[in-house]
Amino acid sequence: MRKLNMDELNRLSVEEFKEVRKSPIVIVLDNVRSLNNVGSAFRTSDAFLVEKILLCGITGQPPHKEIQKTALGATESVSWRYFASTKEAIDYLKSDGYLICAFEQVDQSTNLNEFIPDKDLKYALVFGNEVFGVEEEVIKLSDHIIEIPQLGTKHSLNISVSMGIAIWDFAVKMNILK
Repeated sequence: MRKLNMDELNRLSVEEFKEVRKSPIVIVLDNVRSLNNVGSAFRTSDAFLVEKILLCGITGQPPHKEIQKTALGATESVSWRYFASTKEAIDYLKSDGYLICAFEQVDQSTNLNEFIPDKDLKYALVFGNEVFGVEEEVIKLSDHIIEIPQLGTKHSLNISVSMGIAIWDFAVKMNILK
């Protein structure tokens, strides 16, 4: 057993990434304040061929050195768009046939391990502000509220960890990873 070098990983070039068929998943960042978390969203989205990222409200936008530090170039491969409000982004996505899945802790949430996405549908995964979570208005506009079950003493995960878990879970359940 040996570690693979960069050439052996057979990764797509930025040009190939832009041309390849994407996962039917969009990431929505609802007023995310940490530029490192924004960069992580780009990097994770690149890893799973996410269609695009919608940056909303106070969420930072590329180019920015703090985003780039974590994204490691993924801002060049993953498409993104800015919206002044998350509601505006949700309206845009719904008009294009996306089901909206907010990741939040609410009284009637569905645990991620119990949620089965339909591989023939398109999904927008919404992740909220590090302190306040997903806006109440956005929760009310969502088709599904999904919670990542946790067992310890803390009540939440870092947004970048939540995104990684959620995107991977959707990719597996939708047979995107082969």
